[in-house]
Amino acid sequence: MPIVLKAESLQSTGSFKLRGAVNKLASLAAGDLAHGVLCGSAGNHAQAVAYAARSRGVPCEVFMPDGASIAKVEASKALGAKVTLGGTTVDEALGAAHARATASGACFVHPFDDPEVIAGQGTIGLELLEQVPDIGQVVVPIGGGGLISGIAIAIKALRPDIRVVGVQVEACAPVLQSLAAGTPEPVDSARTIADGIAVKRPGELTLALISKFVDEVVLVNEDQVAEAMAFLMSTAKLVVEGAGAVGVAALLAGKVAPPADPDRVTVPVLSGGNVDSGLLAEIERRNETLAGRRLVIQVKIADLPGRLAALLALIGNSGANLLDVVHLREGIELHIRETAVQLVLETRGLEHAEQVRRAILDAGYAVMD
Repeated sequence: MPIVLKAESLQSTGSFKLRGAVNKLASLAAGDLAHGVLCGSAGNHAQAVAYAARSRGVPCEVFMPDGASIAKVEASKALGAKVTLGGTTVDEALGAAHARATASGACFVHPFDDPEVIAGQGTIGLELLEQVPDIGQVVVPIGGGGLISGIAIAIKALRPDIRVVGVQVEACAPVLQSLAAGTPEPVDSARTIADGIAVKRPGELTLALISKFVDEVVLVNEDQVAEAMAFLMSTAKLVVEGAGAVGVAALLAGKVAPPADPDRVTVPVLSGGNVDSGLLAEIERRNETLAGRRLVIQVKIADLPGRLAALLALIGNSGANLLDVVHLREGIELHIRETAVQLVLETRGLEHAEQVRRAILDAGYAVMD
């Protein structure tokens, strides 16, 4: 199917959340902001509210879980927000922020269950109708539901023939069971690389809107999200966080059918690009391994001078590049005069990796994958 990417990852704060936060604060009078603004967030909403608050010249405090992305914490601080860490989930951060707002008189900005926030996110739907006239369906990440609710309202009001498909991660997917129950149902939140949508319970308002306007909700797993992030980096040259990549993950995994008209365009919304560089490096290493460009093997050798050099010469002649070598003398079964080495090799792909492995075996070495 033809696919066009809606790159909200390139927004000023790195995610779509800027739309809802700006719209919310624009709807408030100066008196409403006299004591500043507060929010709870995994990070993207925090940055958006901080940006909007700075533009209005009002103080901002954000509550984020202890395990929040370092990049998102530092970005929120750089935008002038006071960041308070606590709890293990977004829901706990939301509760702490709401309690502080009640006590202090500050304006609480909900990340998704707010009409003005939803309307702000809906501007994406309006833009898609202008930018992609032949759009057939839009694939949208679902956390609390504000993004997909806004997009679905805007699109269905003007073009009800366009399908709206939501995507959640299996590790934290309350929407399907909430839709079945007809009321927001919480789930136990598990760790996921799509932390931006790891919301344990959809909102009252957003669940009703999803039920009315969204055509389908599908699930993806962690491996599929990681694959999509690597795919976007290598193919589209875009850095997209896990939550933003779930739509592409669903497409790559075949979870979303093409539009009935083969010429109609499918648009996954890349909702954010705020991701720690360490996680990106891990995903890239994993992708290289799966693609056969990174081979990790253990080889037993005689514990004699020159034997390691001979093994490395063999590997060099095979065309592989040695990235790392570690001696292993414990934890594996070895003869008293044997040692083992773990080699990390850069290869040209799966076929070349197997050729290198076969060359080591043919030379008489014992190889442990």
